[in-house]
Amino acid sequence: MSQIGAILSFLGTSATRLIGGGYALFSVFTLVVVTPVVAFYLLRDWPRIMGRIESWLPRRSAATLRQLARDTDRVLSARLRGQLLCCALLAGYYAVGLSAVGLELGLMVGLASGFLTFIPYVGSMTGLATALLLAIGQFGTWDGVGLVAAIFVTGQIVEGYIIYPRLLGDRVELHAVWVIFALFAGGVAFGFLGVLLAVPMAATLGVLARYWLRRYLESPLYLDPPRTGV
Repeated sequence: MSQIGAILSFLGTSATRLIGGGYALFSVFTLVVVTPVVAFYLLRDWPRIMGRIESWLPRRSAATLRQLARDTDRVLSARLRGQLLCCALLAGYYAVGLSAVGLELGLMVGLASGFLTFIPYVGSMTGLATALLLAIGQFGTWDGVGLVAAIFVTGQIVEGYIIYPRLLGDRVELHAVWVIFALFAGGVAFGFLGVLLAVPMAATLGVLARYWLRRYLESPLYLDPPRTGV
């Protein structure tokens, strides 16, 4: 009976590993093969898809919806360009800072850390861990490790309170306070995914809010409010 139990346990473990390996292979296949094919056909047929969607819009509101879509596209495109500029600035800062303190491979670690900041927290945390490990192995003293840590702490402060609010806030037409609030609220509500999508969602909501504010300021409710009393 013990042998039968061992055989069944081995078969169960093997089946679990086989299923897990098959799922991993399927994920890799989807990423490597399916995604480029789908992206190719989407890019090729994008004008036709947009034309079909446009034909479904209610005729009375079609012009307004098209304008809102153009405004949203403009803001999100500006956000992407601003994000790339932020990554380039941080990559330059980390690369110069780590090289200045004499960290071996500091240039490569700094560039990778800066460009990976496109994914919130991933670039800074990965770069910090890698740089600290290199600093411990190279310097062997708390002074060198402290300098490396200070570079990343300063980078995070500058990134969170100066670079991102100023560059992204101007480009997505949002005040710096709203950008910071969106990042914190997205992180608290939805975690990593919320931080990743916080600024695009805030920019889209900003477009809609400005549209409805313009409509209100042009409406009789604002221009000629109803009089009450005698």
